[in-house]
Amino acid sequence: MPDPKPKRVHGTGRIQVKTYLPKPYDEPADGPRLVRISVSETFSGDIEGEGTAEFLQLLRSDGSASFVGLERVVGKVGGRPGSFVLQDAGTLEGGTVSGTWFVVPGSGSGQLKGLRGEGGFTADVGQAATITLDYWFE
Repeated sequence: MPDPKPKRVHGTGRIQVKTYLPKPYDEPADGPRLVRISVSETFSGDIEGEGTAEFLQLLRSDGSASFVGLERVVGKVGGRPGSFVLQDAGTLEGGTVSGTWFVVPGSGSGQLKGLRGEGGFTADVGQAATITLDYWFE
């Protein structure tokens, strides 16, 4: 009989952005702009590897923003190699980017098949992000 409550591991680490390519796709005369952002980044810590993300962002006139995105991470989690996809949601307020994410069910490959998890990130704009991921395997 499978364990009804899988063991969760608290993972921590950092993300360093390598490329950040914004492309506006809706810029009304009045109201917030909509921007598509392509990002590549490097993960270190309990999650090691390279991430490729696409974000959709709503950018307000005061410089604050809200965003959602999907990111494939190829590397290792807790020493196990493979890949998985994170679904992100966050905000930019006063120079701080923060948000939450979760591992998309069924997105794991290699030794990361069955990976599940949730966590978040925070960073000052232009700096490396501090991340968490509480993860387990189904």
